Amino acid sequence: MKPSPDERREARRTLATSAYTADMIRSLEQPFLDDGVPLMRIAAGSLASVADVMLTQAGLEPAGARIVLLAGAGNNGGDGLYASADLAGHGADVTVVATGRSLHQGGLDALLRAGGVVTALDPQAAIPGCEAPAGPDQASEELDQALELCRQADLIIDAMTGIGLKGALRGIPAALAAELGMEGGLPDRPAWHDPAGQDRPLVLAVDTPSGVDIDEGTLPGAYIPADVTVTMGAMKPCLMLPPAAYVCGRVVLVDFGFDTSALVPSVSCMNAEDCAGLLRAPRVDDTKYTRGVVGLVTGSALYHGAGLLSSRAAASGNVGMIRYCGPEQVGDLILQELPETVLGRGRVESWVLGSGVPTRQAQEAAGPEGQDGQRDLIADILNRQAADLDEDEAAADPPVVADAGALDLLPDRLGPRTVLTPHAGEMAALLNSHGENVDGNQVMAEPLHWAVRACQLTGATILLKGAITLVVGDDGTDRPRVMTTGFGPAWLSTAGSGDVLSGTIGALLAQNAGPIQDDATLMADLTAAAAFLHGLAGSLASGGRQTGWEQPLIFDPRKPQDFADLVAQNSQRDGHGTVAGPMGQPIRAGQVADALPRAIGLVMSRAEGTADQNDQTAQDGDDASQFFENSSLWF
Repeated sequence: MKPSPDERREARRTLATSAYTADMIRSLEQPFLDDGVPLMRIAAGSLASVADVMLTQAGLEPAGARIVLLAGAGNNGGDGLYASADLAGHGADVTVVATGRSLHQGGLDALLRAGGVVTALDPQAAIPGCEAPAGPDQASEELDQALELCRQADLIIDAMTGIGLKGALRGIPAALAAELGMEGGLPDRPAWHDPAGQDRPLVLAVDTPSGVDIDEGTLPGAYIPADVTVTMGAMKPCLMLPPAAYVCGRVVLVDFGFDTSALVPSVSCMNAEDCAGLLRAPRVDDTKYTRGVVGLVTGSALYHGAGLLSSRAAASGNVGMIRYCGPEQVGDLILQELPETVLGRGRVESWVLGSGVPTRQAQEAAGPEGQDGQRDLIADILNRQAADLDEDEAAADPPVVADAGALDLLPDRLGPRTVLTPHAGEMAALLNSHGENVDGNQVMAEPLHWAVRACQLTGATILLKGAITLVVGDDGTDRPRVMTTGFGPAWLSTAGSGDVLSGTIGALLAQNAGPIQDDATLMADLTAAAAFLHGLAGSLASGGRQTGWEQPLIFDPRKPQDFADLVAQNSQRDGHGTVAGPMGQPIRAGQVADALPRAIGLVMSRAEGTADQNDQTAQDGDDASQFFENSSLWF
């Protein structure tokens, strides 16, 4: 039976927000290959279509464009060769630089028939119709000439490596990547990058950029940042995980029609529809208690503002009530802005702990002024969590969010109903307290590895902050559940933003207290949903379109013109629906908290089908659809 439009949309959403390991991708490909489906030719046609669009959008004529293909010996090289043959057949000036000792024969034949030129860099290359360098000196000269060709090109197609590569690039590919891209670390450029205005060649990566670790999402050595990555069949973890996802550019996913229903994704990305399903809609028989109560032990005699910001976020997060526990002066500050706040302990459905509370070292340095009782109360709540776990009564106490000053008060072991929200430096300190030897830079270089390790060591749900935030939690199996969300602007890296995030997580947990008691594996989803809302609120507050990560554009190889038309349409709308241009404007943490109700309303309305995506109803005149439509930006 033909799938309904809703079923097709759901399948596309799953495709765009789920990533699978290299081994899983091979298992998805095999049935198609066994049936004789020409996946390589389909991939090549899709690549050629996207290359045409890239050149056109950059103001270049595809016919006559100077294109250099960096081609390895594997299937990705074959994809690139067939695509380059198509481009050459339509008038492009194509040079293939063979980075290995062989090339895919069918693709090479097609390229040569279309008039393409091939040059080899490896003295031991055996490529029909192509003379290999005679020795090291000639090989060095050929490498220099290839680099110059690349620098003068309009478009570089990077097809050096495939999903089978493990670790850093080596040999000729490493040398090319070091010269044309980066030797390590991230490019030093603004969060909003406009390739069309750059003075270097455009880069189109085949499947993934060369030099990234496919399954771990790291940058283990030299790599070539892409402006656009065309990935085949399904998303790979590196396209969603930091830091690799930051160098993939705009991702285009070619839909081969894979059946992923039997596979559990390696990584999942929170999205508007799933987030909406985790927000509790108000009911006719609700009271302030049934909607959820958040308790906050945040702020301190030393840091007042964090108490206010976390409280503002929690109060704006779709709950019925908040309770604040802390110093009198902070409580007074909160009551001035949130007079509905109840001071003191009582019934709560979740706890938010530690935001704005000094660490042990900072408290000791402050002397008597820092002795406000916050750390003692936090330690008591956390120890009760650990006691519940020991007694196999994990649902006896409310779930907890532990941030900042609570992280050095953790018991040795917690359960998934405690969320830890460190940044990279705090994560390193947490890991070191459990016997690891790591610093913040290492955490940033291998965030997935260390987030999973922290989850294993503590038993807690881990949220590692970043432009792409990682959430690792209990999946009810022997493997962790890994989720990402990058739906916020870089402007969120501002003082107090983490306090707002903690309050938002507390609100999501409080309104789902009942479901959490029944199923603690919901903690990862709820934590990621809160981070998604935090990012969306940041986007609304900044008025721009810049985000840490965007869902891929889906390319239907049966309808290539639909993709070209979609990109052209959105390019004509460039700038429409933004307050301060694509990059947006600076924001303060309080503005993010203020934007939370609207973010929640947009998400819930979209899920109910009541939001008119073309109706500019927002008071600032922006188009709400920009925050959801994954085709709203090109590259």
